[in-house]
Amino acid sequence: MLHRFSFTLWPTVFTIPVLAVLLGLGVWQLERLEWKTALIATFDVRVSAPPVSPPETVSDIEEWRFRKLQLEGEFLHEKEVMVTGKPFEGTAGFHVITPMRLNDGRTVLVNRGWIPEKLRNRADRPASLPTGRVVLEGLLREDRRRGYFVPDNEPANEVWMYVDTAEIASHRALGPVAGYVIDALREPGPYRLPIGASDRITVRNEHLQYAVTWFLLALTLVAVYLTYHYRRAGND
Repeated sequence: MLHRFSFTLWPTVFTIPVLAVLLGLGVWQLERLEWKTALIATFDVRVSAPPVSPPETVSDIEEWRFRKLQLEGEFLHEKEVMVTGKPFEGTAGFHVITPMRLNDGRTVLVNRGWIPEKLRNRADRPASLPTGRVVLEGLLREDRRRGYFVPDNEPANEVWMYVDTAEIASHRALGPVAGYVIDALREPGPYRLPIGASDRITVRNEHLQYAVTWFLLALTLVAVYLTYHYRRAGND
């Protein structure tokens, strides 16, 4: 017997919003894919370019993110802060954020890299505290970048969850600092503490798989909806 489609209210009321959500999630993942692909391309281009001097200000972070900088100055180790919750290869630790007084008198905050929890105290890692004039290369990163669920910093308790240049400058009495952070690049060879950033991007880019999953779920929902209604019509 030839089946025909017969509309029913409540299955349709349920299906339409769920389908819209699934399609919306699929489209969102495609947009994330486009953004992530462009981000990786930007990183590759900028990290391979010759280093430039640290800018006075950054009005458009999109123009400066991942730019390679060359710095020369002196670290103010007694003013450093530790950003917590930073694992490296499965080991818990901190990122060491150290102010650097540049040769021209300006101050920038440098994320020197990762150290394990047991070496939080400076006295336990004297080899990681270079003195005098230091020359290094790093990548410019935006200020106050944090995840959706990252809590606020607690300067009074020396709990730092993310880098807020103004907050750190105020708490450490640094005076004016640049409104960006510089991730120090690690030098070739064996790891040395603090372990700096890599010049090779390791960002996961699996948004295409996620998009396909959401679209397949949407297609499955449509198939179930149609099958239900055609079978129902055939039994009438």
